[in-house]
Amino acid sequence: MSQPPGGAPSSVRAWGDALAAVAAGVAAMFAVAALGLWAAGAGGLPGGAFPSVTAATVVTAVGGTVELSGDAGVLGRTGAGIAVVPLSVTLAGAVALAVVFLLPLRHHAVTSGRGLLARVARTAVLWLLALLLITLGARHDFRIDLGDSLLGDIGEALDVAPRVGFRAALGPTLGYGLLWLLVLLAVAVAASRKTPLPSRLLRFQDPVRPVAFAMVVLLLGYVLLGLVIGLVSAAVRGHPGETMAVLLLGLPNLAWTAFGLGLGGSWDGRVPGTSLGLPMPKPLTAVLRERGDQPSTLSVSSLAQHDGRAWLLVAVAAIALLAAAFLMAARSPATTRPWEHAVQLGAALAVTLFVIGTFTRISARFGLSILGITDMSAFGGEIALRPHLLTLVGLGLLWGAVAGLAGSVLSRRVRRRGPAGEPGSPEPS
Repeated sequence: MSQPPGGAPSSVRAWGDALAAVAAGVAAMFAVAALGLWAAGAGGLPGGAFPSVTAATVVTAVGGTVELSGDAGVLGRTGAGIAVVPLSVTLAGAVALAVVFLLPLRHHAVTSGRGLLARVARTAVLWLLALLLITLGARHDFRIDLGDSLLGDIGEALDVAPRVGFRAALGPTLGYGLLWLLVLLAVAVAASRKTPLPSRLLRFQDPVRPVAFAMVVLLLGYVLLGLVIGLVSAAVRGHPGETMAVLLLGLPNLAWTAFGLGLGGSWDGRVPGTSLGLPMPKPLTAVLRERGDQPSTLSVSSLAQHDGRAWLLVAVAAIALLAAAFLMAARSPATTRPWEHAVQLGAALAVTLFVIGTFTRISARFGLSILGITDMSAFGGEIALRPHLLTLVGLGLLWGAVAGLAGSVLSRRVRRRGPAGEPGSPEPS
């Protein structure tokens, strides 16, 4: 059969669109990760490790696994492990990739299920190829300088040269990275009002799109609020470099945890008594250090014991959630009933808080032992933060249902009419 006119350019253009989306996401993540690590002082890592550390940061940002290893010779051993998602890097890549992926779709009035799946498949193929290259570059080994200490003297006498290294695990990184991409594209298509849906999915447009958009706006709003607070803190309290490192690597970690705390959620965690190396809110570190090696419970009430302003988190969360509920109801058809808004927002908020709890989990440790002598004060301890996921999910259902009902009542005069197939048609005055 002869090739239809314009078939080849169309295929090339489709692959070009996929390549542009993947390139935008990868470039955004590398830029944010590199700037954040440089601000944190990682530019001076020995052995030219900075590019490898940046690649490893990108791997963890998409849910990949970075394995740490140590070797201190026959008479020594090292132990290390890390599990943390730098959500600033994740968010930068997600926004860039989603925006570029959706741009070509907005020029079409309709789309087919097969066409949409083909776009996703092309993007996934190129994404996996990019992840493969990043994973291969996310590995490095370097020696630990014990310095002028008892451990250093023993290590030199016994020719014990402690080394630590890291490398990204290929299988888990590709698997979780692919899952990350598919979830991202699903959320992007669901939340985008201007992106056409295949005819078979139109029935999900009314119950899904308004609440998905509201949740995205809520999360981004919290990040923007946290950014403003962080910039003001950097200007007023000093430590601008370290504060920028926190903003560029873990701003959503702090902002979204604050949202969960404001709704009544809690985390168990601890940090070592030594400095974390980066500036963190004093009430937060104070709570996590209260019980020494034992986990402490992080909640609004425990934070308020060190700073009464912590109760503002409840007010901010309530106002933000009510605004999101109003936005969801205003974008919904006028025929949507209040109880439907309550169910939609309750379910969406429960899922959102589950995701927040999962991605704000932290587990990091580093220890060195030579001949049974351990100096944890010099080489760190364990940093841990684990959410109470069931509590978060339950609070999401409750808060979401109440806010959904309130938002439905408040939005009656501005709610649009007609089915979702007619987006943006306002109710006549």
